[in-house]
Amino acid sequence: NGVKTFKGTASAPVIPSVQAALNYDKWGFQASFAVTGGGGKATFDEGLGSFESQVAMIPALLYQMGYNKTSAPGYSVKSYIYGQQYVFGLQLGATYKITKYLSAYAGARFNYIQNKYEGSITNISANINGTSENLYNYFGDIANSYSQMAFYYKMRASEMADGSADKTAYEQKSAGYAADATQATEAKRQFADKYLECTQTGWGITPIIGLDLKWKNINIGTRLEFTTKFNIQNNTKRDDTGLFTDGVNTPNDLPGIFTIGGQYSILPSLRVNVGYHYFFDKDARMDKDKQKLLTGNTEEFLAGAEYDINKVIQVSAGIQKTNYKFGDGSFLNDMSFTTSSYSVGLGAGFQVTKKAKLNVAYFWTTYDTFHKEYAQNMTVSTTTIPTKRTDDFTRTNKVFGVGLDLDI
Repeated sequence: NGVKTFKGTASAPVIPSVQAALNYDKWGFQASFAVTGGGGKATFDEGLGSFESQVAMIPALLYQMGYNKTSAPGYSVKSYIYGQQYVFGLQLGATYKITKYLSAYAGARFNYIQNKYEGSITNISANINGTSENLYNYFGDIANSYSQMAFYYKMRASEMADGSADKTAYEQKSAGYAADATQATEAKRQFADKYLECTQTGWGITPIIGLDLKWKNINIGTRLEFTTKFNIQNNTKRDDTGLFTDGVNTPNDLPGIFTIGGQYSILPSLRVNVGYHYFFDKDARMDKDKQKLLTGNTEEFLAGAEYDINKVIQVSAGIQKTNYKFGDGSFLNDMSFTTSSYSVGLGAGFQVTKKAKLNVAYFWTTYDTFHKEYAQNMTVSTTTIPTKRTDDFTRTNKVFGVGLDLDI
């Protein structure tokens, strides 16, 4: 029916993070190490739609080229892609208590990014006159046959007298077969097995500032992380796609973020919270200035509550709404994407000792489906077919978390 689902399975069994703080008089010193971005691996066992969509047009292209007159057109391909993305962050900072109610923070985070991509597109085949043919071999045989015919008629032409009609006819036949051989050779090249194996690395430093105001039952905190200038470099062992040239550096900035959150204690045992996040996506450089395709910056809205059942047990719940500004969807591709979403989380804390608290939490995210329509020309050799494509992007996410607070 012209529709196919490409499902990627992602897993991140453990995403560890460690935070530490030391307070002395009006000063506080903090350090943390965490996976601050990415943090998972994804496998598409049947490849990606952006790869297969080109293969899917092969029956129509072959028909126009005159190679396939079957009443039951079809194709097959074996495709696979694996990817992982990690951003490791080491953050150091300090706070100073300016007044009884107001504190300030300044710090920086060193970020190291590591991406990896592996994939393959092999055994591209099509139904040609009732038989499934490996197209690389099929067009290779055709190219050899035409080359032999071109050579044969070239030899026959050399046997004829100069200026004779037979010599001219043989030369024209030789040239025609040579042109056909060139076309078949070009088609063969496009149907060759393709492999990808590439890693990307880079680093950058994020300056961070913040303020915290605590007055009676109200606590308000705000933070500004500046946009991190980042370049990632390809270390490519093999790339038959032409997308990951070895040694090439591309901009891949981490967008800055402004956050503000407030907490109000209704009772000593009951607290409610609200928050707002604003990401400076359009200021973060990407390859080929891809960020300019966005129509705005990402916003997130958060709310939650905590309740102390007793001195030992605490429960909490929260929600988050994330809004992306993708416009017509030109920004999205199936190599790396997300969509607008809302998340719901539940948590519990257990004071296991006077100096140790165990936290557990679970949350799930429901993502929107983004519908994208666009035109694209598909070409094999010298034959081109204009197409109208539609892509639907969505995903699911479930996370379980465990934390341990130690007061030493």
